[in-house]
Amino acid sequence: MKHLLRRAAATSAAAALTALLSACGMSGSSADGQVRIGVNGADPEWDVLAEEAKKEGIDVKIVNFDDYQLPNRALADGDIELNAFQHLAFLGKFNQQNGTDIVPLASTSVAPMGLYSLKHRSVDDIPDGARIAIPNDPSNQGRALLVLREAKLIGLKEKAGIYGTPDDVTDNPKHLELTPVDAQQTPRALKDTAASVINAGVAEQAGYRVEQAVFRDDPESAATRPYVNVIAARAKDKGDATLRKVVRLYRSAKVQAAVRKSGKGARYVVDIPPAALEKELDRLTGQGS
Repeated sequence: MKHLLRRAAATSAAAALTALLSACGMSGSSADGQVRIGVNGADPEWDVLAEEAKKEGIDVKIVNFDDYQLPNRALADGDIELNAFQHLAFLGKFNQQNGTDIVPLASTSVAPMGLYSLKHRSVDDIPDGARIAIPNDPSNQGRALLVLREAKLIGLKEKAGIYGTPDDVTDNPKHLELTPVDAQQTPRALKDTAASVINAGVAEQAGYRVEQAVFRDDPESAATRPYVNVIAARAKDKGDATLRKVVRLYRSAKVQAAVRKSGKGARYVVDIPPAALEKELDRLTGQGS
């Protein structure tokens, strides 16, 4: 019942957002020279991108969302033209669950996911029966479990893949209590748990550095390819010249300098061809079905 209520609330919020954007005159497409980009957390590079786009005659508007579900709903509904907040694993699961056709136009960065603790300095220090917070959405939860497996705290069924759940745990030698919470709340959970698995971007927003994690995955590993963050669009718009120009501007020296400065080591910039991104998305979407 709680799941249904959350879904209903998200749907209502999306409907309200659509009405609000329309009331503000934010409807249409890039054909009129305006491109709205949905983000989660307004990092400084988006303002730099907007400035660079203005020089090219493109009016970029940054729309900040505080709910992970809303940027994709807004994109699918045509309330924005692009979004840049999610990795491929999240997008694959969203498309599969909602019947949407959202595709990656470009890669941006990979944020390592780590195990953070305010009480323990190493994985070995985590005591028997400790409570560990993990994200509750499918893609981030699956990744958190892989991090715990890498840290040798749990074992997982082979079929779990990247969308594993606590039900897929096979070995739990320390009898850990895995507590799912909203991904944005994983830093707050540190006060009430022995440790929390947190995405580096979320940790950064909460004031924690990547180096503070007692364990983290390797952003340069092939195993983290599903967690490459992307700029996404509706499939029917992926050939749009204005959107492609905005993506090229994202790769410009000024914007990339802003990305590296604001990332503070929490994001690793990657440049992967769109065809490779779509191939990986197709693989992940099939895995999530």
